[in-house]
Amino acid sequence: MGMVRILGARQSQALVMTPQLQESLKLLQLSNQAATEYVVDELESNPLLELNDLPNDHLSDEKGEGVDDDGNSFLANGEDEPGNSADVVGQSFSETTELEGGIRPGREREARSDDGSLTDRFQGSFSFSDTGVGRRFEGDDRRVEDQLTEAPSLRDYLLRQLQLEFENHVDRLIGTQFINGLDEAGYLSEDLNVLADRVGCGPNRVQAVLERLQKFEPAGIFARSLKECLALQLAERGRLDPPMTSLLSNLELLARREVTKLKDVCRVGDDKLVAMVAEIRSLNPKPGAAFDDSDISSIVPDVLMYPHPEDGWFLEMNSDTLPKVLINNNYYSSVLKECTCKKEREYVSECFKSANWLTKALHQRAVTILKVATEIVRQQDAFFQKGVEYMHPLTLRDVAETIGMHESTVSRVTNNKYISTPRGTFELKYFFSAAIPSANGDEVHSAKAVRGRIGNLIKGEETNDVLSDDKIVRLLRDDGIDIARRTVAKYRQTMGIPSSAQRRREKNSPI
Repeated sequence: MGMVRILGARQSQALVMTPQLQESLKLLQLSNQAATEYVVDELESNPLLELNDLPNDHLSDEKGEGVDDDGNSFLANGEDEPGNSADVVGQSFSETTELEGGIRPGREREARSDDGSLTDRFQGSFSFSDTGVGRRFEGDDRRVEDQLTEAPSLRDYLLRQLQLEFENHVDRLIGTQFINGLDEAGYLSEDLNVLADRVGCGPNRVQAVLERLQKFEPAGIFARSLKECLALQLAERGRLDPPMTSLLSNLELLARREVTKLKDVCRVGDDKLVAMVAEIRSLNPKPGAAFDDSDISSIVPDVLMYPHPEDGWFLEMNSDTLPKVLINNNYYSSVLKECTCKKEREYVSECFKSANWLTKALHQRAVTILKVATEIVRQQDAFFQKGVEYMHPLTLRDVAETIGMHESTVSRVTNNKYISTPRGTFELKYFFSAAIPSANGDEVHSAKAVRGRIGNLIKGEETNDVLSDDKIVRLLRDDGIDIARRTVAKYRQTMGIPSSAQRRREKNSPI
């Protein structure tokens, strides 16, 4: 049988990842700060974009608006100019802006139009800002970074002491090499023989320089081990006697609270050992950590959450870190008139299309983040009201199905996004937790809630009644939580809680 080629047409649907769609997904994954950096890069390449640092009431009517496919305009940071229809929250969540009373789940509120007719019925546990302006602490609207004074780095602090201590330029060179070899904690990890070969000096001279450096402030600097670091600090206090030296040589016994062995090794009584341990604990195991050589990097929330005065929650995007860009329409019109050839007009038009796409992408990004955060807050309302023990099991699919998005979109939104709540600042991913079955089969429990329950049980245990993993399992099953012993042990280890034997030893130890 011969091969026959047939030419035909076939129609099918497929999702094509265009470059703009890929950029939109990339932008959705970024935090507000990272998105601002992305916008700055776009500002450098697109002359029609401008950074908006002015409040809304100072914006002109001539620039600052993006144009969607229907000809409607909006600001790229999700805020319309005064007099326009609504901000990003109002446009995309017009129904939720009606919930200004912050209605709790189970209570409904009817929204009416301007003529008083019933328009819709809503149910929720939150409301949104209609200003887009982030809150600040009362009495001081300066940023924390603006209130900080510049402190010397560890390297600068040690170099100043090096200049005063050493006159010989060779010793200064060796000392500088030692300073450059310190880690963040102030420890020296470089081998002395390697350093001696590099500077072309004998090991004895390098050792002599190190011994002088180890007398610098802060005490314990230039140590090569924890034992040496503590010994340097005790020597400065004049407390490095033979019993203390023996204690430093057996720090592993101290960590295990083996009091009897420590008394035998150090040849001291109970009172003396307690005093020695107290002095050890007063020392600084990381003398260099007091000098922060890196820029202060605190978590900046992307979404702000407040209790609503009329019950419920109030959510808004953090406008202080929200990227704000404007399109200068006047400049676009004037440049377009000056174009003398087709190539120039194509370039200007391409810049305008790119600017419009960026404003729309930022707008949609803010809408999506707020929508996902809203659903998470609604689902975990009990956590915000009562604590971690009341956290419900929640998956990406649960949120995605409720708000009509794909799981991958919810995953991108919750990646590196933080929300500031009355209980602290959390990554959005924190609120997703696996489900643990109930003993009676009626409900399921969040893994985070179970860990919180285990932590509270151990925190409240008595000195003469330390809870074993088996007993914790029985207590949890009495509360309707079906959990295995190995799962309790895994959760306990995850929280950094030692075993029952170790906790019993610590509670009964005099040190």
